[in-house]
Amino acid sequence: MRAVLIVNPNATSTTPAGRDLLAHALESRVKLTVVHTDHRGHAVEIGRDAARDGVDVLIVHGGDGTVNEVVNGILEVAGPGAAAPAVGIVPGGSANVFARALGISPDPIEATNQLIDLLSAYRRRRKWRRIGLMDCGERWAVFTAGLGVDGDVVAAVEAQRAKGRKVTASRYIRVAVREMLANARRKPTLTLHMPGRDPVQGAHFVFVSNASPWTYANTRPVWTNPSTTFETGLGVFAITSMNVWANLRLVRKMLSRRPRIEAAHLIREDDLTQLRVTSDTPVACQIDGDYVGLRETMAFTAVPDALAVVAPPAKGL
Repeated sequence: MRAVLIVNPNATSTTPAGRDLLAHALESRVKLTVVHTDHRGHAVEIGRDAARDGVDVLIVHGGDGTVNEVVNGILEVAGPGAAAPAVGIVPGGSANVFARALGISPDPIEATNQLIDLLSAYRRRRKWRRIGLMDCGERWAVFTAGLGVDGDVVAAVEAQRAKGRKVTASRYIRVAVREMLANARRKPTLTLHMPGRDPVQGAHFVFVSNASPWTYANTRPVWTNPSTTFETGLGVFAITSMNVWANLRLVRKMLSRRPRIEAAHLIREDDLTQLRVTSDTPVACQIDGDYVGLRETMAFTAVPDALAVVAPPAKGL
């Protein structure tokens, strides 16, 4: 089995010792090549080359941004659902939402042991788990996208990262609170277009998800669409009011251990095949925690069985 280990040396929780341990553990089980990313978009190039070269497995040791680039590189060459490298993950970022949603441990050592077991299981079954992804038109998302305040938060955090500040859950929360307050008096500009429904106007921000939870506050999951999984359609979560007290109550529900997320100002739908969001003015947009710029329209489509992953089976399957 041919495998490429892609390491983002700048990821939050990667260390030279951890990278060496992971490579050593893999070398006895696969024919391994190790590649370090050294610029934005490099993992896209690696994924693209691996798909062309017929590599069996691409193992990402990095954060959600590196995973997203790898997946986009693979699908650029192979297309969704085609024979292509499977993607494995040993978390190395600050949140690692995609890996955790797949059932992969956030601890790199535990995740390495999981990976070794899953590679051994594949030799017996010759079958990878397949998951659905979200086609955002301009690129693929593996777990989330957002427009409005969500995009503003990601843009602000990336600006702080560019200044050398460490990205942590507490920093995200502080930035999110600041951006929510800054947007409280702004007129809502977003309109949701969902299959079989009249357009829904007046949204301040929209989250579109491909899995649950939406993100993590350290170890605490943050839920928007609890029933959305890699095996269902898309979940959408949008609000039509920026009232501080109403949204604090909503956040409390999103952090609940048994989430039941309802509110009068909340638009929430599950298992959508597609969704289009338009805006009266350009708004900030993020895909998998990566700021992609200002957009006036974005379309999202659920694509089932798009990608092979080295991950535990879905719960209940």
